[in-house]
Amino acid sequence: MNKSLKKIMSLAFVGVLAVGMLGGCGKNSTQKTEDSKGKVTLGYVNWADGVAMTNLAKAVLEDKMGYEVEMKQGEPGMVYTSVSTGDMDAFLDSWLPLAHKDYMDKYGENIEKIGTNFEGAKIGLVVPEYMDINSIEDLNKIKDQLEGKIIGIDPGAGIMKATDKGIQEYGLDLELVEGSGVTMTAMLKKAIDKKEPIVVTGWKPHWKFARWDLKFLEDPKKVYGEAQDIYTVATKGFSKEMPEVAQFLNNFKVDSKQLGSLMGDIQDNSDKDPLEIAKDWMKNNEDLVNSWIPKE
Repeated sequence: MNKSLKKIMSLAFVGVLAVGMLGGCGKNSTQKTEDSKGKVTLGYVNWADGVAMTNLAKAVLEDKMGYEVEMKQGEPGMVYTSVSTGDMDAFLDSWLPLAHKDYMDKYGENIEKIGTNFEGAKIGLVVPEYMDINSIEDLNKIKDQLEGKIIGIDPGAGIMKATDKGIQEYGLDLELVEGSGVTMTAMLKKAIDKKEPIVVTGWKPHWKFARWDLKFLEDPKKVYGEAQDIYTVATKGFSKEMPEVAQFLNNFKVDSKQLGSLMGDIQDNSDKDPLEIAKDWMKNNEDLVNSWIPKE
């Protein structure tokens, strides 16, 4: 056998081997899908309420309903973009009608509302109860005590946009400091421990209201609007493609006490995986959780 023929046969053997290996990989991947009813991708932002609800939804969908769930974290704009394009299936933390209005105006054509999961949510500027101030209008009077700062969260969050507007509307000589929900609560804790003045962008539901005595500053100009609801939204057509999951997400509803307890459990066990905390909460609230699952 000449060298050229040997080379051709060797290459052919390698090709056959590669195809066989790829075929085996494909089979394993398909087997995993066959073991579940399907895969659901849930987007979330690193906010206390969203982390709690998304992990709880994942726990129920996987352990009680037989789906495979992937969670993907991102900033709000990225999550809305991904839901609108179908890269993510659903998002359980859509604050409407105000906080996330801009995102829905931009991407809503390719997004469907599944339903509300929390009613009576609120956003605004928050201070400790020990501070002798009750209205946003009075913040300039204590700007030096605040070191000229309002402690904010993610730059793309709706509450940040509302606060930018509030600074203009109220003529505040204060800087809105960008950060995250985690850094905001860390700075809030640091100030409270020293009983120092601080003002932060805040929202309810959030575990911080159970942890500390806090108050929303009055907003006479209604920059932050009235009470809002938190919606679950999904990529357009999702309810037809995965009707059982859509029905579950529509049924998924928590009140302030229920969500507050889950958020508190996650915060108090920050060394543990939030999913494990959510699974424990699910077991301890069996009747509520079972009421969300569509009847066959």
